[in-house]
Amino acid sequence: MISFVVPAYNEEKYLAATLASIHAAAGDAGETYEIVVANDSSTDATAAIAAAGGARVIDVDKRQIAGARNAGARAALGDLLVFVDADTHVSAALVKEAVSALRAGAAGGGARVTFHQAVPWWVTAFMALFTPLYFGLGRWAAGCFVFCTRAAFEAAGGFDEGTYAGEEIHFSRALKRLGRFVILREWVATSPRKVENRGFWEMMRINFDVLRKAGFEGRIKRREDAGFWYEDRR
Repeated sequence: MISFVVPAYNEEKYLAATLASIHAAAGDAGETYEIVVANDSSTDATAAIAAAGGARVIDVDKRQIAGARNAGARAALGDLLVFVDADTHVSAALVKEAVSALRAGAAGGGARVTFHQAVPWWVTAFMALFTPLYFGLGRWAAGCFVFCTRAAFEAAGGFDEGTYAGEEIHFSRALKRLGRFVILREWVATSPRKVENRGFWEMMRINFDVLRKAGFEGRIKRREDAGFWYEDRR
């Protein structure tokens, strides 16, 4: 069985569409599945929307994406784990390819990212440079879509809860040490919310600041340095 694990903090704006995409994709793929929403201290209607959307809701009190994913995985029943962010849409083709890779012996993997809403021209230009570097050269999964076997998840120790941003890079490296790691041909679609109400120069400043704080390891270990991911404008 596939367990789709969705970490969620105040996601009432996006969650219903994400759950609908998972149901449609898994149904079209003909797979047995469940959806586990790790509701991480939400103060809005996230939990109610998750339950109404056919997910099993577990309450988490971590306010950390790595911790919420781990809690969701521990509560999940499947032997195949697919982590999907609450603002991300998956397709049947994407799910089929991920499951096929795992059943063919891959430890885990990810997918290149596009957006399910319109973005400014400079975001498109940035992604044209970022995508071949991150997914082609680095061959890391994006946090919005990561998949692995349960055995690989356990052997890797899950997502590093000492990391507040870049945990997907650390987890990708851990999975690579265990076996084959796949970047799928299919793309996953997520929201552009991190660039909404932000201009080009603000995003350039944020990117340089993130690179400086993340350092060679590519991860941020202090919450106070990861406001881009944890503040209300995330």
